[in-house]
Amino acid sequence: MGDILFLAHRVPFPPDRGDRIRSHHLLKGLARLGPVHVGCFAEGKDKAGEEALAQIAASHCIAPRTKPLPLAGIEAVLAGKPVSLTAFHSRQLAGWVRDTIARHDISAIVVFSGQMGQYVPDDFKGRVVIDLCDVDSAKFASYAQGGECVWLNAREARLLAAEEERLGQRADATILISEAEAALYRSRLRDPAKVNVQVIGNGINAAFFDPATVRPHPVLEGQPGPHFVFTGQMDYRPNEQAALWVIEALLPVLRQRFPDALFHVVGRNPTVKLMAHDGQSGVRVWGEVPDVRPFIAAADAVLAPLLIARGVQNKVLEAMAMARPVVLTPEAATGIAAVDGEHWLVSAPDPQAMAGKIADLLADPQAQAHMAAAARRFVLDHHGWEAMLAPLGQLVGKGGEAVRHAA
Repeated sequence: MGDILFLAHRVPFPPDRGDRIRSHHLLKGLARLGPVHVGCFAEGKDKAGEEALAQIAASHCIAPRTKPLPLAGIEAVLAGKPVSLTAFHSRQLAGWVRDTIARHDISAIVVFSGQMGQYVPDDFKGRVVIDLCDVDSAKFASYAQGGECVWLNAREARLLAAEEERLGQRADATILISEAEAALYRSRLRDPAKVNVQVIGNGINAAFFDPATVRPHPVLEGQPGPHFVFTGQMDYRPNEQAALWVIEALLPVLRQRFPDALFHVVGRNPTVKLMAHDGQSGVRVWGEVPDVRPFIAAADAVLAPLLIARGVQNKVLEAMAMARPVVLTPEAATGIAAVDGEHWLVSAPDPQAMAGKIADLLADPQAQAHMAAAARRFVLDHHGWEAMLAPLGQLVGKGGEAVRHAA
């Protein structure tokens, strides 16, 4: 069997955010199957991962992502393409892909994220596997339905849906992150029979996210609480929206019951709207931190009240692995087969209802400890990366007879 070409929209090192965690482990899984050549983009500090990438890749190309979003938008409108594709178009990377295929015996191309499908040559004869992760077109449709930049988001949703179908028909296998996301993807296809849909869920490094090896953050331990923690990339719109909902709707209700309650927003690039709340009414916006685990370990509960969510939330798996109670919305629970009331608490995004569930949980330390322990057991049993990536060899043709159009 030949080599593998892996294309990702970000350098898959370090594994410090949701999409990069998945691409990182996907790359490691592919590297166990054979030589992997990696083409990806870097923006800002992403370039710092090049040394680690060079140690695992047979060869690599990191294209700088410098195109301003407004320029990408103009190009997209003029070309009739999704902004997501023009924002990730690079002549340098396209040339490197062609050269790599010409120089090496590439038997399979694995694409991580739909933006990178544009680099798969039409005349490539090997296997093509595309990990969409989740249905991006549905996310933009949700933005439009919510009244955000309606024309632009509706256009992006429509054009991305067409691209997602094109990629599905081009690929030997199209991977989604959960059964729910796979069902959503199929429901949006004009001809589902032409697309081989597979599911590979997200895993978790439970040895890294192990409460036995992490000391709770001393600042949180040294203050009265309870302490509630939200983690994530904080310039990502769904994360910003969820954190603002906690600050503006949920936290005032919680502080009626718990006057010393503190809400900690932990993650890089907090927006101006979030930073405006830092230090006010029980809110602390920490921004980027060296390690999120001490914050999770010190939390009385980890909150994930996402109103728009695609795929599987790594922040939820990480908190469960750290044996902390998680309170989340149905949207954030999608793709994880945990049981409400046993492994976590699911609540509609209603401040009174969610605050009531949190108060009941904190009033019963035994139930709190039981849920925390059950959450970690669930992650250990169901979300190890090795088990999640087991089908990968077969999909790329390196694990016995490959599956094609089996959906």
